[in-house]
Amino acid sequence: MADEKEVLLTLEHAKKSFGENHVLRDISLSVEKGQVVAIIGPSGGGKSTILRCATMLETLDDGRLAYGDLVVCENGTYGSKEVQQQAKMRFGLVFQDFNLFPHYTVLKNVTDAPVTVQKRNKEEVEAEAMVLLKKMGLEGKENHVPCELSGGQKQRVAIARALAMKPDVLFFDEPTSALDPELTQEVLKVIRELAEEHMTMVIVTHEMLFARDVADYIVFMEHGVIVEQGPATQVIDNPQQERTKAFLRKYE
Repeated sequence: MADEKEVLLTLEHAKKSFGENHVLRDISLSVEKGQVVAIIGPSGGGKSTILRCATMLETLDDGRLAYGDLVVCENGTYGSKEVQQQAKMRFGLVFQDFNLFPHYTVLKNVTDAPVTVQKRNKEEVEAEAMVLLKKMGLEGKENHVPCELSGGQKQRVAIARALAMKPDVLFFDEPTSALDPELTQEVLKVIRELAEEHMTMVIVTHEMLFARDVADYIVFMEHGVIVEQGPATQVIDNPQQERTKAFLRKYE
């Protein structure tokens, strides 16, 4: 490759079991700067577990996890608390059920972590947050609390909150699964715009057309293994593996 792309996330030979249930069986995946990777596959295939391990909500039993040059886990052994803390500054995570603080205003939800965790200047963070909220179509909602918002608005607040940390990589765990079709389109539009701005993203999704249109790269998972991966149009429009073909037929 002539111009080496910067790799922001590396997972190598990742394994994770819950008791007898082997959820990740030797998963290797890397994400380059500016790349949008969609992880698709049937429920229970290990998609969300990849995200939970990559964001350290779960620990790997074995394998390697690195953010750029920062090695978080090697052969299942994790680095110091300091290393893990540094890694957490490099990614943002948007959950399917929003996970907003119910008693905080929209503005406080977005600004809290940059101010308390990153120790950044409050006025500066608030100014940036107002720009983010406008970009998310939430102008005028900054003093609302989550119960006053629609599901689509809550998810857009969650995206703004993740972006406020200025992450290298943004993870989405089925960001539209809790939303009805109209609100789903609102959220997908925001993610599409972020893709156009070359935000590095890893998205677990059941939205196949969206995955084909927005992702550069698709990973199809089933039973804890990567069955097929490659450029989005190739995997969605011309899958090579029978299991991928059978899965995609349900979405035709």
